[in-house]
Parts: sequence; structure tokens; C-alpha cells
Amino acid sequence: MEQKHVLPAEIERESMRIIAEELSQRGISLPEENAAVIKRVIHTTADFDYAENLRFTPKAVEKGIAALKSGVAIITDTNMAKAGISGAGLKKLNCEVHCFIASGGVAETARQKGVTRAAASMEKAAEEYPGAVLAVGNAPTALLRICGLIEEGLRPALVIGVPVGFVNVVESKQQIFKVCQEFEVPCIAAMGRKGGSNVSAAICNALLYTALDVLDPSQRQARL
Repeated sequence: MEQKHVLPAEIERESMRIIAEELSQRGISLPEENAAVIKRVIHTTADFDYAENLRFTPKAVEKGIAALKSGVAIITDTNMAKAGISGAGLKKLNCEVHCFIASGGVAETARQKGVTRAAASMEKAAEEYPGAVLAVGNAPTALLRICGLIEEGLRPALVIGVPVGFVNVVESKQQIFKVCQEFEVPCIAAMGRKGGSNVSAAICNALLYTALDVLDPSQRQARL
């Protein structure tokens, strides 16, 4: 086998070309404002279903990019998602990423309230970073707690709701999208069962790369 496109930038560029070609073959035309996010998720998962199941409130991507340019923090529900977000991109924009799932006090709060640590971690996030980007890729309980916090007055810069699984997953994503629409909070959600920490990180990276104008991997290598 003769290997082609062996360098990371070449591999990514060719992958994006294939994605664009297959989308065209499937008769799928992506809205320009959401295309970078959708393509990054497909690139991460090799799953073209995301071209159909990712939903966006009006100008969610635009508002998320503006928030990151202003230096807001990103809060994730898992350390896996936190690890997958571009550190160089965050540094360039003077942003931070945090995950409170293992933070002191979160486990005790969860025990006292009879909730999951993921839900309690979102309460801590709301206290410490009320205007953050909240990226949930694993725990529907975190997403449902965000719904309650928004109803109580929290206004995140953006909610990314893409948990994966079978229990309360579909319902939590439907609920967060409904609540965000009602309270005019920007939201990106993957409807249905699919999602994951890798998907939430991919969406964050798409927003970071767009904010920095480095969607092309060669530009990213040169500037980050």
C-alpha cells in the first residue's frame, strides 16, 4: 500500500475534501453559518448523521464565536472533553476551560442533594462562571440541571448539548433546546441518542478555529 497524505495537515485537508464531496453526493447543503461546526463533528466521528441531527438556535455559532473572542471560559462535564479542546486555541483567545466533576465539594453537594456529580458540577459552574460556554457531551443530568438554572436566571454564553446514550438523553436534549429557545440562550444540540465528549470538544474546537480564522490546518500550524 502506498501511503498518501501522511502529514497531519494533509490528512485533515483531504478528510475535509472527502466530507464535502460526500455531503454533495448525499444532496446535503449545509447552512454556511453552521458548516464549520457540522464538518468538524463529522470529521471527528465519521458519522454523516450529524449533518441532519445537529440543531442550532438562531446565530448560535456567531454568538459562540463572539463569546470566545471576548475571553469567556468553557465549562465541560467531563475531563475527556476538556482534554480534547485545543489548548493553543484557548491560549490565543485568553480563554480557559474547566471541568468541576472532580472538584472539591462537588461530590458532597451531589450526595446532600441526591443528584449526580455532573448536575452539581453545573451548579458550581453557574456560581463561578455564570456567562460561560457550557459544553455537555456525556451527562443528561448536567443538561437538565442547566435547564433549571436558565429558568432560575442563568444566562450562559452558549449551551452545547450533545450527551450520548439511552436514558434521558433524547429528552434532555429536546428540553435544553426548548428552554434555550424560550429564554433566548444560544444553543447547539445533537438531537437523538448520538453525541459524546468527543463531539462536544469538536464543536468547541470548530468555534475556536473559526474565531481565530485557522480552519485550514496549515494556518493553524503556523499561527498556534
